[in-house]
Amino acid sequence: MIRNFALKNSRLSGPSEESAKAVWIDLFDPEPEEERAVEQLLGINVPTREDMDEIEISSRLYLEDGAVIMTAIVPAHAEDDDPQMAPVSFVLTPDRLVTVRYHEPRAFVSFPIRAERTGMEFPDAESLLVALLEAVVDRLADILEHAGRNIDEISRSIFRRENGSARNFQTILEQIGRKGDLTSNIRDSLLTLERLVGFLSHASLQRKSAKDVRERMKTLSRDIRSLLDHAGFLSQKITFLLDATLGMINIEQNATIKIFSIAAVIFLPPTLIASTYGMNFKYMPELDWRFGYPFAIGLMIVTAIMPYAYFKRKGWL
Repeated sequence: MIRNFALKNSRLSGPSEESAKAVWIDLFDPEPEEERAVEQLLGINVPTREDMDEIEISSRLYLEDGAVIMTAIVPAHAEDDDPQMAPVSFVLTPDRLVTVRYHEPRAFVSFPIRAERTGMEFPDAESLLVALLEAVVDRLADILEHAGRNIDEISRSIFRRENGSARNFQTILEQIGRKGDLTSNIRDSLLTLERLVGFLSHASLQRKSAKDVRERMKTLSRDIRSLLDHAGFLSQKITFLLDATLGMINIEQNATIKIFSIAAVIFLPPTLIASTYGMNFKYMPELDWRFGYPFAIGLMIVTAIMPYAYFKRKGWL
């Protein structure tokens, strides 16, 4: 599918079906004939899906016939902690921006609507690209902010027991694992965007771009670095929560083992007494004693109560 956006009075309008006058051509899961039509219009090769999946920097960031071709990993459907991570290619020519993607990041849906509603002005395709990258980074910041709130909730569930309710540590471990995967994916996306913006900034010097565009690129680069620092902080917090959860599990297991150990100690003296009087010897002083049986029962009760009272006074129970 091809979406074409044109500039009318420096404002974004569209989508439309006319590519000749479009300043932004958005290729979403394009068919081969759609790729060929755009390549014929631009005079350059559009990155294929195989090209976009390459991990080498030279395959993701390069120049071709005056066009700047860049690829970054952008998440989609990040609301459920299992985002779809896939590459998006940005092709910047002197008069057009082409994006190639095979998934639906939210920024590509919300940005055209917001740009048209707020009346954002774009002097050229390069300023449009910078604004689109800003929208992508803003979306990543929202995802990290939401993940941070969820991590705080997990922390409270670990360290604060409400109304004496039992904590399901298996569920907590699953939540920590999902947040760890999400944070790692967002960090990978930010790293690719940081390289992209750095390459674009270098290319803008060669293209002699407008000063305000270069300043926006510098601000965007600083925003990405701050988000990388925040993602690193969240990763450290997730590691701490994982260690704390495993520690809590060990504490509960030790408490259970302690109860069984104390129970064994409490019932050891009565068991010893019962074993002694259960021996089948012919001559035992208490065998013919009228109060032998009550005496043995009472002695077993007393020897069970004594260690229990001792452990209770020590605070072990």
